[in-house]
Amino acid sequence: MEFNRLSERLAKLRANLYKQALDAFVLFVSENRNSESCRYISGFSGSNAAVIIDEKRALLISDARYMKQAEGQSPFKFVLQNKSAEIDAIEIISESNYKSVGYEAEKVSHFMYKNYLAKHPVRWEDVSSLIPTLRRTKDAWEIAAIMRAGEIAYEAYLSAVKETYAGMVEREFENLLLYKIKQMGGEKGWTHDDFIVASGVRGALPHGKATDKKFGKGEIITVDFGATIDGYMCDITRNFCIGKPSPEDEEIHNLLSRAHLQAAKYLAPFEPGQKIDGIARRIITDAGYGKNFVHGLGHGLGLEVHEEPRLSPRAGDVLAIGDVITIEPGIYIENCKGMRIEDDYLITEDGAICLTRNNDHALIIIE
Repeated sequence: MEFNRLSERLAKLRANLYKQALDAFVLFVSENRNSESCRYISGFSGSNAAVIIDEKRALLISDARYMKQAEGQSPFKFVLQNKSAEIDAIEIISESNYKSVGYEAEKVSHFMYKNYLAKHPVRWEDVSSLIPTLRRTKDAWEIAAIMRAGEIAYEAYLSAVKETYAGMVEREFENLLLYKIKQMGGEKGWTHDDFIVASGVRGALPHGKATDKKFGKGEIITVDFGATIDGYMCDITRNFCIGKPSPEDEEIHNLLSRAHLQAAKYLAPFEPGQKIDGIARRIITDAGYGKNFVHGLGHGLGLEVHEEPRLSPRAGDVLAIGDVITIEPGIYIENCKGMRIEDDYLITEDGAICLTRNNDHALIIIE
């Protein structure tokens, strides 16, 4: 990533600190936890770090394993840790005579707060939403990465389906798809999650991870998958069938495509997520499957596969320019079957554009 892009992000964060009358901001990464926000603001993608940002300084604290990596990824001043990144950061904060410091309470354990942060004479302010809010608005570089990830993932999926057969095991298909994603230039699939590959009766599980179950004749296979480019992910769900699908399966698939595309028409800035969810939900409910749509319609994505905002009956989020969100209506019939169709959309001034191939919802049939 170009350092000037990181400088722009740093300027926005400092402006927020000024508005909230905070002297500094600290961010911790432990065993990759919170590494996405660290990468966003500093460029550094290691598994262990602490970041301190004030009006003049931007420090990146980590261990010797990451010294050269940090130099190549981040313009922040590298500080080689002594005790640990977390403890060293707190000592630097104490020595800097800050009066107020923003931290992410959602990412800090009670043990760490009680035994380290709270023992220092600093006013700690929870700003857990600061980096996620900045991350929510995607720039052209981020959008290009997501689009490239989507193109690779979809081409890999089509290629994997061509090699699929009755009797193939769900895990075999997942591994084949992941292999093809990497072969085509993807860094990996999703950064922290396995794909969802659910066949036949297992399709009723919205998060049905791949198992040793074999694909059977006449079964629908639902695949929720993605690729990663420069840390940014896409999120796509498609369905295919081994042999001829049943009339009900075709009906459900066509219904989901219609609900998906109709809801997508209403994507625009300032639209409530509840409204968009309701458009798809009404179509599914009117067809008699309302009780079988058991999750929200969509979510944001980027450096994480689930980010803000949410499209849900319960979420109060409102869409904004620069949001990248999914649309993924699903129908799940317990002990029977299930399907979902998912694509990714960018909210623009004029509405939204699809970043994945929403013109290709075809239920692929493998003879």
